[in-house]
Parts: sequence; structure tokens; C-alpha cells
Amino acid sequence: MYEAKPSIALKQNSLPTMYDLPSEEVGDSGLPDQYHFWQGELLSETFAPPPYPDTDVLVACDLNLYYDLEHPLWYKRPDWFAVVGVDRFYQKTEPRLSYVMWQEQVKPFVIVELLSPSTQKEDLGLMRGKKGKPPYKWEVYEEILQVPYYVVFDGHSNQLRLFKLINGRYQAETVGHGEYWFADLDLGLKLVFCQYKDLSRLWLRWYDRAGHLILTAAERVQQEQQRVEQEKQRAEQEKQRADVAELEIARLRALLHQSGINRDEVGSHGQ
Repeated sequence: MYEAKPSIALKQNSLPTMYDLPSEEVGDSGLPDQYHFWQGELLSETFAPPPYPDTDVLVACDLNLYYDLEHPLWYKRPDWFAVVGVDRFYQKTEPRLSYVMWQEQVKPFVIVELLSPSTQKEDLGLMRGKKGKPPYKWEVYEEILQVPYYVVFDGHSNQLRLFKLINGRYQAETVGHGEYWFADLDLGLKLVFCQYKDLSRLWLRWYDRAGHLILTAAERVQQEQQRVEQEKQRAEQEKQRADVAELEIARLRALLHQSGINRDEVGSHGQ
């Protein structure tokens, strides 16, 4: 088990910042494949918790997360994570190279790891770090950062697991019908068979209180195009009905004319 040491009392301006720490993965291990990248992108694009404005929500894929000032070069690189209540830009002005806990002082609310054969033991807490060595992800998320929610998804078997931090330990939550509601976010997460990046499969998607999926930008454009097309169709149908009505009036007038009946005369006899 990882044992945290007492914090070092240092002046804030002497601590290493985002600019002082590496922002790239060391070595080739852990680099995301195409599916990992797309799933993370989909989660990021649709994560919109109503209690928080967009400016106070940080979402990140494969971004270095520095967590231990005693070992400032130790980091984890979650497949995806979200922090709420923190500016999405570094110091409100720049894109982030990494996320440094001793600077931000706000821990992630939820972390998602996408299982792969090489990392599943670490992701599921089946491996424990050795003393003096960097702890594994489960230990960092549960014991050091104490991230409230940890989601693990196996894209090959489509098994979704979710853990909630209760009394300092992760406990498995029931994921009924492949979905889970985060009351604090007023947002839910579920598995949905849909198409993304032209690939039809089960994807992890965020949804709102009404059960509607949070749409991607492309889906919103498509939805608007469909709405405009439906409006055009309705307008065309109205025009067709008006044309039919006009033709019917013209036909009746022709019948009256053929019968030798003057419309004005018909009107005067009726008075």
C-alpha cells in the first residue's frame, strides 16, 4: 500500500509548475489506439453537467496528472478524466500541458480507464506498488487523490464497471442496464449502440435528466439540418394543399360556367 509522506512546507512560488514538468508519455507504453482516442473524444465532447458553466469544467484525454509533491515527476495518465469547479484553461489563459494537483488543489470528480490487456491488472487494482516506487493507478485514484468515481470499461467485452469512493475505499456500484446517474453532476453515463466516427458499436455516452443523449457538435448540426428539411417538407406540403384547393375552386368555376350559371346570379337569387 502506498504511504503518503507529510507535505513539504514550501512557498507556492517555489513549487514546480505545469511548465516545469514533462507533458509527454515516457516511452511508447500506454499510447492510445484509435478506439481509445475516439471514446475519450466522445466523452469530452458530450460532458456538460448543468450545475457548472463550460468555463468551470476541465475534461482531458491522456493528459499527465501529477499527484505527489514528494515525487514531483510521478504522474498518471488517465484515458479520460473530468474536473469540475476549476477553469478549463491554465491560469484562465492557456491550454493545459498537464494537470498539477498541488497547483490546482481540485481533484478529478470522475476518471475513466479503457481496459487493454497490458494495463487491466493495474487499472483494476490487482497490482500493488512497491515501497519507493510509483504506485499503480488504482492506489493513486483511491488512496492519494480519492477521486469520487472511477469508471472502467472493457471495449472488447463491453463490460462496464463503476466504483464509488465510500469511507476512503472504492466499492463497486450496480450499473443497471449499462447506465449510471451522477446526482452531483445532474448527468448520467450509459452504454449506447450508435455511430461515431462512422463506426457503429457500443459507446459510452453522457445523457441528461430526461434520458436524452448529450449530442456532439456533428449530431447537433445533423439535427438542425433535419429540422430545416422537415420545415421545408411541411412548407411544401402546405403549398401542395393550397395548389390542390385552388385547382378545385377553378374546377367548380368551370362547371358553373359550363352549366350556364352566373355566379353573381346565384348569389342574387340567394338574397
